[in-house]
Amino acid sequence: HVRDIPEHHMGVDVGGRRTLKNKVSSDKIKVINELKKLAKGAEVWLATDDDREGEAISWHLKEALGLPDDTKRIVFREITKSALQNAISKPRTIDVDLVDAQQARRILDRLVGYELSPILWKKIRIGKTNLSAGRVQSVAVRIIVEREREVDAFVPKGSFKVTAHFDLGNGKVLNAELPKNFATEELALDFLKKCIGATFSIKSLETKPAKKSPAAPFTTSTLQQEASRKLGFSVLQTMMVAQRLYEAGKISYMRTDSTNLSEEALEKARVQITSEYGNEYYNKRTYKTKSESAQEAHEAIRPTDFSAQNGSSDRNEQRLYELIWKRAIASQMSDALIERTTATVAISTAQETLIASGEVIKFEGFLKVYMESSDEEDEEQKGMLPPLNIDQILKLADLKATERFTRHQPRYTEASLVKKLEEMGIGRPSTYAPTISTIIRREYVIKE
Repeated sequence: HVRDIPEHHMGVDVGGRRTLKNKVSSDKIKVINELKKLAKGAEVWLATDDDREGEAISWHLKEALGLPDDTKRIVFREITKSALQNAISKPRTIDVDLVDAQQARRILDRLVGYELSPILWKKIRIGKTNLSAGRVQSVAVRIIVEREREVDAFVPKGSFKVTAHFDLGNGKVLNAELPKNFATEELALDFLKKCIGATFSIKSLETKPAKKSPAAPFTTSTLQQEASRKLGFSVLQTMMVAQRLYEAGKISYMRTDSTNLSEEALEKARVQITSEYGNEYYNKRTYKTKSESAQEAHEAIRPTDFSAQNGSSDRNEQRLYELIWKRAIASQMSDALIERTTATVAISTAQETLIASGEVIKFEGFLKVYMESSDEEDEEQKGMLPPLNIDQILKLADLKATERFTRHQPRYTEASLVKKLEEMGIGRPSTYAPTISTIIRREYVIKE
């Protein structure tokens, strides 16, 4: 941004039209003066980012440099030769509606901020005037406070989980568990006593086919979440690294809430998958964005060249590029085919049965490239069951009941906070990183 509302007063004409009193930011005066010199007697084309903020920056430049209203404006979503040539072939002028939408946001920021901030100075840290409220920050802090209250009010409940290990010989072990938990120690003990001297046998074996489908290509929020979970990046770090990859022409624009891929990208992905893995791994897919406020004209985040698996010599840039490459490629690959087997173990002295389950991958499909992470603590991956037969008698190694306690909802991580904000329709792709870093920097919340 080169112009904005002056920092230390409202800067909004509250009467009538609610216009903004924009002025060139002090740290941008030098660059604006240089641009004025260069613009003299030249034809200027504006090529700022393809989103609301980008449109507003073009308008601010037009105003600050005194350019005519019909100044040409071009947009592109990736810095590649074909994308630039395509943009240059169809210039337009500044979209005033987009500018108005961005300016309306700034007015809201000021009206909310300037009305609320003095309350913070009086009530939160007396006499401290560096605190300020914002339209998205305030909600983000509120969400964290509500979770903290849930944590404080939580009362853990205990229950007993029964697990069994059977020795099948030749170093093979079958793990099984009782599908229900016991509420008290007495009930668990009664069950264990009932099983002393019992005969355990395979009552039934059931095998069902299943399949897993790949996740959609990255949007800003899903990239921030996955980079946090898989690479340990903060939301701000993810955006800074992605910005560098975008500027180097390696990925498409990284502020987007769309899961679409262009026809050209789909074709490049097809060529890469069929040549690298074979035809049976390819499955063309189109994804629909769930968010109602999504700007569908944009594309998902993807590599500009699917045949390039090396994105940078910088370690973090390469790690993020690899994540984007894998996710985009996997989104166009076949389902993984799985076989799930469930064995039911009968107990001669009790009506209850124990359950053992396992799965085996019959065709890995997209899993050859990429597996999505989740916020919840990962359940152990189920392995294959050893070979079993119906009525087979099992040799018990041990049977035990362990007390487990329910746990409160976890406190938010940067990734899960982004997910929550997006689910609630709060903020835009461009606001998650600055919002979270601001509430941490101002110590409204503590990250540890």
